[in-house]
Amino acid sequence: MTEHPLELSVREAAAALSSPKPPLLIDVREPDEHAICRIAGAKLIPMGQIPERLGELPKDAVILVHCHHGGRSLRVTQFLRAKGYPAVSNVKGGIDAWSREVDASVPRY
Repeated sequence: MTEHPLELSVREAAAALSSPKPPLLIDVREPDEHAICRIAGAKLIPMGQIPERLGELPKDAVILVHCHHGGRSLRVTQFLRAKGYPAVSNVKGGIDAWSREVDASVPRY
């Protein structure tokens, strides 16, 4: 995949995550939200910590970003792209859409 869309649906994200070379999944919600529910394999980096934790994100990696409904993660996606991360996409609808469309065992809040 050479072109990375700004946003992916939760179904597209699930397909990418189950591929032989899955992308890095970043959860930008807060720790109290993460305690309620999470997507297996996601790395928690709250939105406010992204600027100081850029070193944890390889620039050559394919990265998917999610939050609760997709607003914060879209802002983080745009921020990362501006910082030189070309292969970053937002998971549209966030973990709420993931629960509704991909994995109903993930609690909604």
